[in-house]
Amino acid sequence: MKKKYYLFKMNMNFLNLFSIVLMFASFGIFYLIYRENTFGVFHSIYVPFILLYIPYLILHELFHSLGYVIYGANFKNITYGMHLEKGVLCCLCKQNIKKNNILYSLLFPFFFIGILTFIIGLIINSPLLIALSLANISGCSGDLIMFYHLFCLDDFEFSEYDDPTSFGLCSKNDLSNRKMFGLNFVDTKNILDRDDLRKFIISKSSVIILLLFYALVIISIVL
Repeated sequence: MKKKYYLFKMNMNFLNLFSIVLMFASFGIFYLIYRENTFGVFHSIYVPFILLYIPYLILHELFHSLGYVIYGANFKNITYGMHLEKGVLCCLCKQNIKKNNILYSLLFPFFFIGILTFIIGLIINSPLLIALSLANISGCSGDLIMFYHLFCLDDFEFSEYDDPTSFGLCSKNDLSNRKMFGLNFVDTKNILDRDDLRKFIISKSSVIILLLFYALVIISIVL
């Protein structure tokens, strides 16, 4: 069978629900660490946590790109995007890459600024670093689900394209009937649309959301 691109789209409702589950689990871990002082500790780091939350999410995407490049992707084919109206910050690798490349890239943020920084936060007793690490882990729902499904597949190449919530799997095997919870099969194509190679894409809605977000932060600090 000739190789085709099998296109899958993330089920954002499912992924957001999974993120909420991870968020409550993360709060549970934070509570187990600080017990009766949990709310007092979080109140003491509230302002820096809110200010650093978005930059930490951006760092998450930078670690994805680091994983791509270290394991063989060309940096010129990597683009970054912010589409907060879709609940997405993204790092897209718009070229075909091997299975190991995408698997390592998916795990880089989870491990390096999730698990590893959490351990460092425990060692140096930094509630802020612990909170940021747990927040990052709770935002890894899509990464973890993709890792699970792609780990179970063989004989494919992975590529992202001009849709920040979708990806393509190039394979000679028919993947159209493959059941993947959290992901929906949408189409097959012979060629992917990967023409938009602007390095940074920030939607107008994202700019508005960011301005409102930090305006509310400033108001909460002043009050």
